[in-house]
Amino acid sequence: MSFTKVCTVDDLWEGEMEAFSVNGHEVLLVCAEGGAVKAFQGMCPHQDISLAEGKFDGEKIICRAHLWQFAACNGKGINPADCALAEYPVQVEGDDILVKTEGITPLFAHT
Repeated sequence: MSFTKVCTVDDLWEGEMEAFSVNGHEVLLVCAEGGAVKAFQGMCPHQDISLAEGKFDGEKIICRAHLWQFAACNGKGINPADCALAEYPVQVEGDDILVKTEGITPLFAHT
């Protein structure tokens, strides 16, 4: 499976996040400070809550349910530190943002 077009750069501004369904995966796209576009699993690994319902401050993705925090640069857990988000490869071609979901499995953490 190759990369799939998800949206355009005009759909995701710096400091914003947006959820998309891509090839059966719930994917959260974030545009971190500095304009880097990242794609992570869209559900919190704690209790399967949509991360798009939480907050994003340009550096951290924060789940609304229990305020778990993840670094937008790599998906690693900040609070708690022993968890992470699965990251999907992203390509930006012209104005299109593409994501590859093949071989990536969402992660789950302790409860």
